[in-house]
Amino acid sequence: MSFLITGGAGFIGSHLTEALLGRGESVTILDNLTTGAIENTRGFKSDPKLTCVFDSVTNARLLAELIDEADAVIHLAAAVGVRLIVSDPLASMGTNIRGTELVLEAAAKKGKPVFIASTSEVYGKSPDIPFREDGDLVLGATTKGRWSYACAKAIDEFLALAYWRGQRLPVVVGRFFNIVGPRQTGRYGMVLPSFVNQALEGKPLTVYGSGRQSRCFCYVAEAVEAVIRLVTGGNALGEVVNIGNDQETTIEGLAELVKQRIPSPSQIERIPYEQAYDNGFEDMLRRTPCVDKLERLTGYRPSMPLANIVDKVASYFEGRRGVIDSLAALARQTVESESAGQSRDVSQEAVGPGSDHNPEPDHPVTTLQAGLRVGATRLSRIGTGLNSRAAAESPQ
Repeated sequence: MSFLITGGAGFIGSHLTEALLGRGESVTILDNLTTGAIENTRGFKSDPKLTCVFDSVTNARLLAELIDEADAVIHLAAAVGVRLIVSDPLASMGTNIRGTELVLEAAAKKGKPVFIASTSEVYGKSPDIPFREDGDLVLGATTKGRWSYACAKAIDEFLALAYWRGQRLPVVVGRFFNIVGPRQTGRYGMVLPSFVNQALEGKPLTVYGSGRQSRCFCYVAEAVEAVIRLVTGGNALGEVVNIGNDQETTIEGLAELVKQRIPSPSQIERIPYEQAYDNGFEDMLRRTPCVDKLERLTGYRPSMPLANIVDKVASYFEGRRGVIDSLAALARQTVESESAGQSRDVSQEAVGPGSDHNPEPDHPVTTLQAGLRVGATRLSRIGTGLNSRAAAESPQ
């Protein structure tokens, strides 16, 4: 079976791609690398059953061609992360709505099954815990930019279900709840990788707000298994399904757990929302999924304990830091060695008939000049391979 995965170089997309390739499937990924990264694909990009296309999902002609060649489409491409959404709601809404519209339009022409990635954000401020797929969505005012992501994803769901009802396009909508694991970064406000990196560096773990807000964290491999079962099982067509782990923890409790598991001397620093986001930023106190429907449709229920998840994420980032530190040390040693050698060559060349300048071999100016020449070349060469080496040698 051949799959097209939009956003396939992203965090979830790269793990999904790797899992499908491991099962012998053919995969084409489409990603514009806005939030994805080539580095995420390095462990499997040489697989002959993988095709990588680095372009936007809004390239309608290209998208249609790729969908024509696929047996099924998994649409993950989106602008994600609260920080990114709040900083540029217009661009993120355009990407999230228009991209989904184009995917569904092209898939409908050929009747290709589509998985649409949605989010727990659509539940908004609903007080009905745990969140069930048929529950009401309670969003904040349109003057609060953070709700634009939830609105965009809700529109994606309406579009998908309209194609199912109106054109019988086989669609499944999956609402992700805080998926975490290797390859996720804290760049756009994702809390677990941020905490782990802060703990590894001995920096304060920054908890926004009171820390009493709670979340449920699902390991990425379990989310991937759920998606594959939903897409290939045939029991979820026209359905909206929560994908997550229902074990709940407070953000403050998560910070304490990270400190304990690493371990780290880092302190916990509470920061008011107003310092991180706009005034009037709204957050949800609880976000817990009911995953009974997922289990009923697929026979599968994510259940990895949070401590194990933290250990896996910490191991991943420790591995990356170890590789990068080793390469940086090698770079410094090489620069120092080659600089010393070239400084001697330079000093010897300067000595000769009629020479007015006879610097000592270890003259600081001579050493600096040689070091700059060699260092610039060497560091550039090493730096080019830094990320690829780190990705290849880090535990996955």
